[in-house]
Amino acid sequence: MRLVGVLGGGQLGRMLALAGIPLDIRFRFLDHARDACARDVGEMVVGEFDDRDALRRLSAGCDVVTYEFENVPAKSVRVIDEAAGRGLCLPGSRSLEVTQDRLSEKRLFEECGAAVVAHEAVDSREEMRAAAARIGLPAVLKTRRLGYDGKGQVLIRDDRELDQAWNRLESAAGRGGLILERFIAFRREVSMIAARFADGSSAFFPLTENVHRDGILHTSRVRPQDRGSAVERSAEAAVQRVMEALGHVGVLTVEFFETDEGLLANEFAPRVHNSGHWTIEGAEVSQFEMHLRAIGAAPGSSAARAPARISAIGHAAMVNLVGRVPDVKELLEVRGARVHLYGKEPRAGRKLGHVTIRAESERELEASLARVRHLVGGP
Repeated sequence: MRLVGVLGGGQLGRMLALAGIPLDIRFRFLDHARDACARDVGEMVVGEFDDRDALRRLSAGCDVVTYEFENVPAKSVRVIDEAAGRGLCLPGSRSLEVTQDRLSEKRLFEECGAAVVAHEAVDSREEMRAAAARIGLPAVLKTRRLGYDGKGQVLIRDDRELDQAWNRLESAAGRGGLILERFIAFRREVSMIAARFADGSSAFFPLTENVHRDGILHTSRVRPQDRGSAVERSAEAAVQRVMEALGHVGVLTVEFFETDEGLLANEFAPRVHNSGHWTIEGAEVSQFEMHLRAIGAAPGSSAARAPARISAIGHAAMVNLVGRVPDVKELLEVRGARVHLYGKEPRAGRKLGHVTIRAESERELEASLARVRHLVGGP
């Protein structure tokens, strides 16, 4: 039996364990919250991510350590590796360091040949105004660090909103800086989830189409017409270059805007991703199991056992449950629906679970999606 340590005890860690337990893998989690939702599926170490003693207790006896969200201090990964005398934590610290700064992300994308939206780093009100004049409005002012699910960003429609935007985010300017990005019209948002093994081999999931509501992912789905398309191939190539540049091992997700001119890389997550939850029932192997395979946690893990492209099973989609959980009985009555709850207390804006839907046809998927959306609330 192998032991995997996980930095973070949230729902992604919980789902990693649910994928790994049937493979005879045990899990140990480090989280500051005693009631972290991964508590039900593994041992909990309660402590801060920069607590050396907590990091030692997490990693003691582990075959490998990984992380379930990107705001873990990169230094914590280095502390674990130094104590073990080897690269025990996968993915490595560089993937964390780059993704934790939006400017570093943009620079990496450009170095890898991926197009990005026009942007500039800004550290003062004057720099913001000058950047807005060059980039043009509308634009989005964002924190360079610790922004997720729509947090830490303000849309600026015209010159009259510049000062208001700065005032809202000014305190963050001294804690890692801000970045101004041109607001663009796009056809849709898509993500490409891939896994890279230690030998450099990679496996790609189908291109996923995403719809957000209030900055939080609402719906993800795969469309058969995207499979093998030029858009999907372009996304795969970009993600491959990013993983190679980082020396990344494990699952990595890049989110893109699809525009009339092609794909624009927006951001990446060096971990399993919300937009890949449909893979639990909708793909030949889930993103969670694939991550465990890639980092060498699964028995007999090897790139040779992983298909270069993961196939969807039929037609698949996912709807997030945010803030409240509808009647579970009604959700389960929807054809092809499976409910996944995280064991969290309801709170506005909090991800409490998700519903996956699998169907035999696009028409059947649309009908089930419409019913789930109705139960969840909203279009």
